[in-house]
Amino acid sequence: MSTNSFAADGARVLADLNTLRQMGAYKTGVHKPTFSEPHLQSLHWLTDRLAEAGLAPTIDGIGNVLGTSNKSGPKLLAGSHLESQNYAGWLDGPLGVVYALEAARVINARDNISGAVEVVSWCDKEGHFGPLLGSRSYIGDVSNAAIDAARDRTSGRPLREALAAAGLAGRERLRAEPGRHIGYLEAHIEQGDRLERAALKIGVVTAIVGIWQYEITFTGQQNHAGTTAMDVRADAGLALARFCVAIDEAFPKACGPRTVWTTGHISLDPGAPSIIPGMAKMQFQIRDTDPAIIGRLEGVLDELGAAATATGPCAVAVKRLRTGKPALMDESIQAAFESAGSSHAAGKSIRMPSGAGHDAQMLATVMPAGMMFVPSIGGISHHWTENTSDADIVTGAQVFVAACAKLLGAEAAR
Repeated sequence: MSTNSFAADGARVLADLNTLRQMGAYKTGVHKPTFSEPHLQSLHWLTDRLAEAGLAPTIDGIGNVLGTSNKSGPKLLAGSHLESQNYAGWLDGPLGVVYALEAARVINARDNISGAVEVVSWCDKEGHFGPLLGSRSYIGDVSNAAIDAARDRTSGRPLREALAAAGLAGRERLRAEPGRHIGYLEAHIEQGDRLERAALKIGVVTAIVGIWQYEITFTGQQNHAGTTAMDVRADAGLALARFCVAIDEAFPKACGPRTVWTTGHISLDPGAPSIIPGMAKMQFQIRDTDPAIIGRLEGVLDELGAAATATGPCAVAVKRLRTGKPALMDESIQAAFESAGSSHAAGKSIRMPSGAGHDAQMLATVMPAGMMFVPSIGGISHHWTENTSDADIVTGAQVFVAACAKLLGAEAAR
């Protein structure tokens, strides 16, 4: 029995995804923030499907859903997440959960396979209360104090309050069981246009970028916008704008071929039309798969800050908020995805890094982990127009199921 005989039911996969799409529907996408009613509805929908697939479902004390198998033999863990960014796309997250569910349905039912796929939906990958919250909890990287301190980034709602309202207060948080899983697999839309531009069907992820986050503060002098001469102003907002330009001039000389950087948020204090800002802040982010490159760029950032402070008229302070170590994906899982792509996607696959963060980078710290991408139409994601063709979704499901079967040794069970 070859892995080619482990066929996903494409119509069932599409039906599941479209059912989830109706929960929190917004235009052609979804609005499904963590612990919103549509998100909770999605979690309970999944527990019902896991039970139907012969898995024992649990929702833990952080909102992770895990479906476990009592079959003997090796076990794979597979999944993604079910919440969304605000007013965003319908496939970012659910695609990976439904692929994992389909793999469990197809593979676990085979009596001649002594292994199983276990399915997980990680809570709050999108960071409404904290980035990669559920997967970080699973690997033991979220303290009770951190949960006490967490607030919804949009509403300010305490995480403890949201957990209680969801009926999860007091529940145990699941932790990774050493040796239980031979690996973790995750599927996702690409969230870029590399596959589409090259007419490819599968991206085999080699590494997930590290993300380093900074807060850069500019301190000037608040004053009257109408009576303060231009040549004596210490305008913190203007200093911030010039700093952004300086970054874009300096970074290309020190970055790698796939480095990206973004100023994602700017605030001016006091932020009034007739007042020169006395303080300005920007949230700045660098992403790369090479820590050495990120470290080099951090040095450039510090040098730019020191130079701007020395020349004035505003002081610049660069503060690192967090670092994220790049995660290398397991070679054997990459090979399984590539092999499955040869059989089910006419070999139209490519190895590529992920420029976005994913739960797989957390799982990679405790077990072998791997990811695969399917094309995103126009490269659009984190927006309600995000989409992937039905044909590409079905092809991806076939590749994912075949890769799971191969890793569980299905080809040996002939």
